[in-house]
Amino acid sequence: MLDLDQPLLLMAGLRVSYIHAAAAFGVAALLLLAACLFLAWRAARRGREAEQASLARTQQVEQRLVELSGQLRSFADIVASRESHLARTLDQRLDLVARRTGDGLGQIHERLAVIDRAQRNITELTSKVVSLQEILSNKQARGAFGQARMEAIIRDGLPMGTFGFQASLSNGTRPDCLVDLPETGRKLVIDAKFPLEAFSALKAARSEGESRMAAQRLRQDVAKHIKDIAGKYLISGETHDTAVMFVPSEAIYADLYEHFEDVIQQAHRARVIIASPNILMLVVQTLQAVFKDVRMREQAGLIKAEVAAILDDVGRLHDRVLDLKKHFGQANQDIEKIAISADKIARRGVRIEQMELSPTAAGAEAPAGSAAVTGPSRMGAAGARLAAGE
Repeated sequence: MLDLDQPLLLMAGLRVSYIHAAAAFGVAALLLLAACLFLAWRAARRGREAEQASLARTQQVEQRLVELSGQLRSFADIVASRESHLARTLDQRLDLVARRTGDGLGQIHERLAVIDRAQRNITELTSKVVSLQEILSNKQARGAFGQARMEAIIRDGLPMGTFGFQASLSNGTRPDCLVDLPETGRKLVIDAKFPLEAFSALKAARSEGESRMAAQRLRQDVAKHIKDIAGKYLISGETHDTAVMFVPSEAIYADLYEHFEDVIQQAHRARVIIASPNILMLVVQTLQAVFKDVRMREQAGLIKAEVAAILDDVGRLHDRVLDLKKHFGQANQDIEKIAISADKIARRGVRIEQMELSPTAAGAEAPAGSAAVTGPSRMGAAGARLAAGE
């Protein structure tokens, strides 16, 4: 049998038996149990506190959720109203944009229509320019074009019968136009053919050498044409001393005067005037004034005769007015005499009306029948004085 008092170990002079060890173990177990119970209680307390805190937090969260729910509802209402307002605003803006877009599209369509018409006009103008180029590239067609422009200017400015186209001269030549100059019996020659090939070559030149060659050709062609006009159409006693070479383009005319002064001087020496459409119109207006002055001079004799006849008529009218004045003077004198006699008759009639004759006194003073004699005798005397012109 185990002896409990038997020492178990010896520590620092202290004998420890089994009983002591068991007691110490029991105390330790109790302390451990107490510690475990304390820890369990503390853990339970902490759990309750945590549960209460969790419950409080849960309540706070629920309250916050309720507040957030209200805020969300109000926010949803605000968002809905904002969306409605935004939708209305967008609808209005879209309607406005649609109207403006419609107006803009309408204006764009109108402008496109204008552009389309302009494009058609440009196309037509291009075709006309092409046809004009074709005309100018053909010598015969170019001559017909210049002839047509010259004829239009002449017909519009000069009276009929004073000009002729393609008329013959005494040497058998037929210039493009002849204008009859008044009082001189001569004719002004207008030539509408102009050498354009050299101008075309000059415009188409790509280098300085080509430009020089084209310019030299231009001088030669124009000089030859000037010489032909002077030699064919300037006839002494039949045509005017100066002829007109018509250039159907203002640009060519300006180019000539700007870059080919020697050609212009050569034309002046040959008594040939180079005229553009505007210059030809000025010539035509000058001829209009000349024709008008000639017509005025032709009518001067007739005007003088008519003025002399008018002066004779005025003299006769003056004599007749004097005669009429004399007649009116005599008539006025007769009327004045008649007025004097009428006044005298009127005064005497008034005096007769103012007489007061008593019948008794008249019968007492005059015998019977004397009054009948007195009245006629007075009327006879008054008639005698009236007849005498008193």
